[in-house]
Amino acid sequence: MSSKIYSIELSGLDGNLVEIEVDNRSGCKPAFPIVGLPDAAMQEARERVFSAVKNSKYIFPRGRVVANLAPADLRKTGARYDLAIAIGAIRLYQRIPEHHFQETIFLGELALNGRTRPISGILASVEFAKKKGFKAVIIPKENAAEAALIPDIKIVPVGSLREAVEYLADEISILPVIPKIKNEKSPIKVDMALVKGQAQAKRALEIAAAGGHNILLNGSPGSGKTLMAKAFQGILPKMSHDEVLEVTKIYSVAGLLPKSQPLISQRPFRIVHHTASAISIVGGGNVPGPGEISLAHRGVLFMDEIAEFPVQVLEVLRQPMEDQIITISRARGSITYPAQFILIAAMNPCPCGYLNAENTTKTCNCERWRIERYKKRLSGPLLDRFDMQLNIQPVPHNKLMNQEKGENSLSIQTRVELAVQIQQERFKEFSIQRNAEMDNKLINKVCDLDKKSQALLEMAIKKYDLSARSYFRMIKLARTIADLDGSKNITSAHVAEALQYRLKT
Repeated sequence: MSSKIYSIELSGLDGNLVEIEVDNRSGCKPAFPIVGLPDAAMQEARERVFSAVKNSKYIFPRGRVVANLAPADLRKTGARYDLAIAIGAIRLYQRIPEHHFQETIFLGELALNGRTRPISGILASVEFAKKKGFKAVIIPKENAAEAALIPDIKIVPVGSLREAVEYLADEISILPVIPKIKNEKSPIKVDMALVKGQAQAKRALEIAAAGGHNILLNGSPGSGKTLMAKAFQGILPKMSHDEVLEVTKIYSVAGLLPKSQPLISQRPFRIVHHTASAISIVGGGNVPGPGEISLAHRGVLFMDEIAEFPVQVLEVLRQPMEDQIITISRARGSITYPAQFILIAAMNPCPCGYLNAENTTKTCNCERWRIERYKKRLSGPLLDRFDMQLNIQPVPHNKLMNQEKGENSLSIQTRVELAVQIQQERFKEFSIQRNAEMDNKLINKVCDLDKKSQALLEMAIKKYDLSARSYFRMIKLARTIADLDGSKNITSAHVAEALQYRLKT
């Protein structure tokens, strides 16, 4: 005698259908093995399921009970199968109508008393269930608001194993879940108006926000690098509905969704400390999860004091900065996470921080070899992936003491969003949204340069020895500057401005 139930295993953000078979052989020595390549948490499900069934006042089958999770070559992780296995065991003794099982997915962890507990990755799981044609998903109550974000599939939230069985036996009905999303405005934590002086840097940050470009801020301590980076979040364009769901899925899989709000409606801003490991940044672990670059998807990754990071940690950024995805390979296979982020990095020009510093009485006391070694912590290929590299000087005292505030973040954000709308209209037939995402083929198609602009670029290539990557990044940057100006064509003025953000650090 056996019963069959369906659940879902996640591999990154992708789902895999899992068929759970529970079989009973009475007259055998009591045992409850779980087979089908389960991890340690899955093996412990035996104790949770047995206690939950007994404490819910149901009969657990006597003899040998086997739970098989197919396909057998797919690794099963976590406690998300507790509810499905428990219901499969109860079905062996209690008759439950079959119509609920063919088109229903079961997900949820069980406490020993039979209560349900929330699991991670619900949004991606429910989306996969819908794509596979399932009509309903039975999940813990705590996951209901998140699951309800996926339309056109019935969400059945249950608070206990008993409630789930009573629903399946048509003894109770459960009202459908309506997503409750707070329409809150994105708070501006640090306003750009608080930044004194630094007109060029603020202009560069506006361009970076509009086109999705990476930027390196190189300057002395106290010049405002960190303040400007934190203010950058307030000038980013609002996320579209599709972007919101993309980011929310990542945070759901990582188990980082806030309980009060099941939706990530603001662009992520992730700050990475220089003691962070390579795995924490790119993702990984025994069960490969998203790292900081994926948690910053559609948002910002801020690396302060980037020259203090270990070289091997910095080098792992090169591939995701270029490809906008990260593939984590393990012996059992590989998992791909999106990693489309704006990298803002800040550093000092030398170990003491005052090399060539202006507007200050402090002078650099570093030896030449120490300065060179410090700069070489950022390799050429990594530097080449920054669209803008700025040398920032401390603000003069008279500007610092000036009480007059600069332009606020809301005004800058308005211009940024207008430029983003131009880009979205330009790329509506393509699978990208921002200028920084263009490949070389698309650049040649949508970025026409007049003769004056071409001559300016050719001169820059010879003078600054720009690589092919830098050349195309300059064109993308000029395209964004033109969009901010509302210009249909890229002019020599746009190219000239783009080139001035390519200073050697």
